[in-house]
Amino acid sequence: MRILITGGAGFIGSHLSEKLLKAGNEIIVIDNLVTGSLENIAHLDNHPNFTFINHNVSEYISIDGDLDWVMHFASPASPVDFEKLAIPILKVGSLGTHNALGLAREKNAKFFLASTSEVYGDPEVHPQPETYFGNVNPIGPRGVYDESKRFAEAITMAYHHKHKIDTRIVRIFNTFGPRMRADDGRVVCSFVSQALLNKPITVFGDGSQTRSFQYVDDLVDGICKMMEVEFNQPINIGNPVEFTINQLAQMVIKLLDSKSTIEYLPLPQDDPKRRRPDITRATTLLNWAPKYSLEDGLKQSLDYFRQIALSST
Repeated sequence: MRILITGGAGFIGSHLSEKLLKAGNEIIVIDNLVTGSLENIAHLDNHPNFTFINHNVSEYISIDGDLDWVMHFASPASPVDFEKLAIPILKVGSLGTHNALGLAREKNAKFFLASTSEVYGDPEVHPQPETYFGNVNPIGPRGVYDESKRFAEAITMAYHHKHKIDTRIVRIFNTFGPRMRADDGRVVCSFVSQALLNKPITVFGDGSQTRSFQYVDDLVDGICKMMEVEFNQPINIGNPVEFTINQLAQMVIKLLDSKSTIEYLPLPQDDPKRRRPDITRATTLLNWAPKYSLEDGLKQSLDYFRQIALSST
């Protein structure tokens, strides 16, 4: 197949590009490198079926030739980006999704949207099924990302109903692994980097809030399985095993035999208290379930995290 991936130089997009390329597909990556990196795809550069285009998908997208899929993974996704890149995040979720859908319609291609568990906000239903509408503060500090993805889902379904585009929507829960940015700000990357340098591990709030962490290979496997089924409603892809932030910090310290202590800081506004996916749809429709435990995924990622921790000193 000939597949276009927006945001394909980012953390998740680069892993997806690599897997689909290895499967024998032709891959075109579009990325403006605001949060993506050429280092993430440097090993793909010389592949005859790989093309990189430096372009902002919030502007009109033009691609020569046919496409089988347009996969929209472009967007800053880290909490540290929400204030700094607030308007680009809103643009890529609205204008970028509109442009990507327009390209899919022009090429008669299937469309795949990378959405997020953030559409559930600070959930009042636990675990979160795809039928839950969420509890989101549209004007809070996280609102730019939450609402951009909620809009992206809405316009994707509108194109599906109005223009009969064959669409997929994945709601991605907390994911970690190699190629995360050194300044990502998400909890696994931050904790491991701090522990490797024996610095205090910074926990926001009292650490009792929970997250469910999946290794990036599990996510990419679920995405590829979604491409094979005809199901247009959102599907949660995440690991349903729930950890408190304190448990994560303690696991990281033990795994790395670190001298780090835990330092508690004020909890940011609208930070979700619990986050855990209901993956019934994924297990039923895709025969998918995560293979990696949190500890296994951390062990797979340590060499990369050591590299970025040392480079930051």
